[in-house]
Amino acid sequence: MRSALIALLAILHREALRFVGQRGRLVAALVRPLVWLFVFASGFRAALGLSITPPYATYITYETYIVPGLCGIILLFNGMQSSLSLVYDREMGSMRLLLTAPQPRWWLLLCKLIAGMVVSLLQCAAFLMIAALWGVRMPWHGYLAALPALALAGLMLGALGLMLSSFIKQLENFAGVMNFVIFPMFFLSSALYPLWKMAESSPRLAMLCALNPFTQAVELIRFALYGQLNLPALGWTCLALLIFSTAALWGYDPARGLQNRKT
Repeated sequence: MRSALIALLAILHREALRFVGQRGRLVAALVRPLVWLFVFASGFRAALGLSITPPYATYITYETYIVPGLCGIILLFNGMQSSLSLVYDREMGSMRLLLTAPQPRWWLLLCKLIAGMVVSLLQCAAFLMIAALWGVRMPWHGYLAALPALALAGLMLGALGLMLSSFIKQLENFAGVMNFVIFPMFFLSSALYPLWKMAESSPRLAMLCALNPFTQAVELIRFALYGQLNLPALGWTCLALLIFSTAALWGYDPARGLQNRKT
C-alpha cells in the first residue's frame, strides 16, 4: 500500500513539474474556451435564436449554458495532451521504464489518469474563475457539486486518450488523431447547443450526439453546476470510463501491446 502511494505521488509530482514547466499549456488551455465564451457566444446565440429553458434551471443565458461544455473541452484537450506525452515518453524510452516499475500495470496507468485529471481540474477552476469575474456565474453550491462530476469526466476523457495512445506508435500520427477525435466529439455534442435544437435540424445527428460519451460528460457537469444529479449521464460516463480503461489496459498489455510492437 505504501509503495503504491509513493508511485502515485511520484507520477503526480512528475506531471506537476511538466505542467509548471510548460506555462504556455495553461494559457492555451484557457484561450480556447474563453474565445468561445466571450467572442462566439453572442454570434451563436443570435444565429440559433436560443431561448433555453432546461429542466435544471428556470432560465439561463446562452453563456451560462455553454460553460459546462467549455469545461468539457478543457478536459478533453488535456486528456489528449496528457496521452500525447505518453507517446513521446514511449519514443524516448521512459514509458517502458515507468511500466517496468514494481507496481501493477493497471495501477501505474490509473496514477497517470489521476495526475492528468488533477491538472485538468486546475485548468477548469481557472476558467470558471475568469468566467465568474466576467459575470458568467453559476450557483455557489454548484461549483462544489461539479467537482466530482469534473473529476469523473476528466478520468473518462483521459482514459479515451490513454486508449488511443496505446494503439498509436508515432508522435506525429497521434497529433493527427487528436484533431480527428476532438472536433467531432465537441461539435457532435450538447456543448454548444441543446439536443432538442439539433433534433429540429436533423434527428439522426441528434441521435449521434446522444450516443457521444462527451455529451454525457457535459450533461453530467451541466446538471452538477446547478446542484442536480443526472443519473443517466452518470451511468453512461461510468460505462465509457470502464470501456476506455479496459481497452487501454489491453493495449498496454506486454503480451499484445508495447513489447510486441516493432518500430
